[in-house]
Amino acid sequence: MKAMVVNAYGNSDVFEATEVAAPTIKAGHVVIKIAASSVNTVDTMIRQMGKDLPLSPDLPAILGMDFAGTVTEIGEGVSNFSVGDEVYGCAGGLADLQGALAQYMLADANLIAHKPKSLSMRETAALPLVGITAYEGLKRAQVSEGQKVLLHGGTGGVGHIALQLAKYFGANVYATGGGESQMALIEHLGATAINYKTESVADYVAKHTDGAGFDVVYDSVGGANMANSFEAAALNGQVASTVSLCELDLTTAHFKGLSLHVVFMLIPMLHNHKRFEHHQILTKLAEIVDVGGVKPVLDASDFSYTEIAQAHDLLSSGKAVGKVVVSVD
Repeated sequence: MKAMVVNAYGNSDVFEATEVAAPTIKAGHVVIKIAASSVNTVDTMIRQMGKDLPLSPDLPAILGMDFAGTVTEIGEGVSNFSVGDEVYGCAGGLADLQGALAQYMLADANLIAHKPKSLSMRETAALPLVGITAYEGLKRAQVSEGQKVLLHGGTGGVGHIALQLAKYFGANVYATGGGESQMALIEHLGATAINYKTESVADYVAKHTDGAGFDVVYDSVGGANMANSFEAAALNGQVASTVSLCELDLTTAHFKGLSLHVVFMLIPMLHNHKRFEHHQILTKLAEIVDVGGVKPVLDASDFSYTEIAQAHDLLSSGKAVGKVVVSVD
């Protein structure tokens, strides 16, 4: 089969079109003909950092975590999928798991689900990693109807899905962005937009919560912004973060009695830990999508997987509007 293979880590030009052996079916797994894959920040980190990142695969490697495609083979013990099923998931591209930048991929059946009927393959491929991350964070933060929820990074990959999910769960949603286009997208998705460049935390907490703070803060920006999340949270509030690789003063969190949830959705893949929960989340996400609760935003770019270098460059440039997706011919 054809694949885009990385033989060395570094700049985006490390991808090489290569003929490799097709995957062999094994128990508990399915083989999938890949239709599309999306690019996530973690994909670019693996490509750049290589073995400095503990989750990076040995070389030569086939990257690409997210995918949508069609089942072509079924392994022993798999009963909930059939040949010809259209599926999606986040099931490779790290550690010892082959990624999706190839014509075919072997995937643990616990890491996939039937794709949403209302989305194209390209749209579906944009959803798994960010959708699971958004869903897990909101559920762990116990989001519920009527709460005030603040999303930092409301137009990002995780943020724009978390925004829609929080609305679906019945919350009153607010999201930060910077610039007219981001503010417009936040409003279009149904949340109240907050311009973090012109409004201080104290200002928007006073404006939108009468100074009480937000019940739930979902921080997909992380780093130094975590201090803003603590400041914006209500007493005994919930804070979920996807980017907590930082040294942080927890004083504000302590005196507010906050609960902090660190979301790292790659754990099931890396450690074979509770993988079936990803199947369950993906199944629920498909249901939510098909009733109109969530729709991923895709960048206007139209890349083939052989143009994965350009796709990585676009995502890294910060100029993409929505998820960057590549089609696998």
